[in-house]
Amino acid sequence: MIKVLHFSDLHLGVENYGRLDPRTGLSTRVGDFLRSFDAIVKYALGEDIDLVLFCGDAYHTVHPNPTNQREFAKRIRCLAQAGIPVLLLTGNHDLPLAAGRASSVEIFDTLDVANVAVSNRLETRRIQTKRGQVQVVAIPWPIRSHLVTRAEFRHEDPTEVNRRLGDAVEALVGRELENLDPELPAMLAAHATVFGATYGSERSVLLGQEVIIPGSIVSNPAFDYVALGHIHKHQVLRNADPPAVYAGSVERIDFGEEKEDKGFVVVHLEKGHAEFEFIPLQARAFLTIEVEAKGEDPTSQVLQAIGAHDMTGKVVRLIIRTTADRESLLKESEIFKALEEAFYVAVVRKDVERPVRVRLGKRDYEEMTPREILKTYLQVKQVSPERAEILLRHADQLLQEVD
Repeated sequence: MIKVLHFSDLHLGVENYGRLDPRTGLSTRVGDFLRSFDAIVKYALGEDIDLVLFCGDAYHTVHPNPTNQREFAKRIRCLAQAGIPVLLLTGNHDLPLAAGRASSVEIFDTLDVANVAVSNRLETRRIQTKRGQVQVVAIPWPIRSHLVTRAEFRHEDPTEVNRRLGDAVEALVGRELENLDPELPAMLAAHATVFGATYGSERSVLLGQEVIIPGSIVSNPAFDYVALGHIHKHQVLRNADPPAVYAGSVERIDFGEEKEDKGFVVVHLEKGHAEFEFIPLQARAFLTIEVEAKGEDPTSQVLQAIGAHDMTGKVVRLIIRTTADRESLLKESEIFKALEEAFYVAVVRKDVERPVRVRLGKRDYEEMTPREILKTYLQVKQVSPERAEILLRHADQLLQEVD
């Protein structure tokens, strides 16, 4: 049985909600991401892992700074020197927009680093581990122009375009399946959105911009396990053979991921079957404190709400709901002093009720339907009529589903 460690979406270089650490010269948030990466490396070395499979987005930007590149390479080298093969997929954050430019992880292939391979195109990799060979059909971030030409979908709506792009990916995967050795275990590894997945905060799906992988690809019985990256929320799309799992990101990036578990997946793989386990990481905690401060002493209400939480080591945001006449009574110095135990105070926001009716054009928004509000908003934002028509058409579909 082959032990595989599957992780994804490191996003090294995220610095929001951090400050400079004088000991390292790095953002404290970069330190968070490196600590999670260190925990993954330590687990791989200590738990006799045979293969490390990284499903994309090594860095948060396509042009990472040299320090982040150095820190990433140090940890990959640690795995490789221990004799653990590492397969790196390129994600959307790793790929430059300009054709012909190298991805941020391509250097490992260029230098021919032992035990490290990079997949930046749809292909099959046969990897030798200490417990035998494994086949990996790799789907790095699918680029639309690599699948169809612009002329092919110039006059199609986004739904039809996405369907055709998904069909193109399925056809390419089908060709790879024809060459698989039926005697060896096989995995699919993809940095992509699979139809039916649940999004966390990484809502990078734009109408007509992202390729959606059909569910039929990840349910193909030719695979024994499907390792997924790109969506930051850990989730199991399929429990049956083959299991299909999003490892999720290794750290919280923003408050949209406040309640999400962060970690990696360990897979026990053999031909015809795979068992997996999610291993949680001690990611930086995020905390939202919401308080109604509309009484005689609104500051006291806020302080009481803050005191009810342990903020130590957490990124905190405070949302105060108050009224216009109570807002002036809030003592900000006392509130910020009460937040001193937090790792970082992201924001103190006051939502103030004001007796003013919001108007869009000549009408109050309360009198308008959701579609009318959206249409007016698009007009105010000067969205082109063609784009507005597409957005309204999709809005109609969503509203029908809700109804």
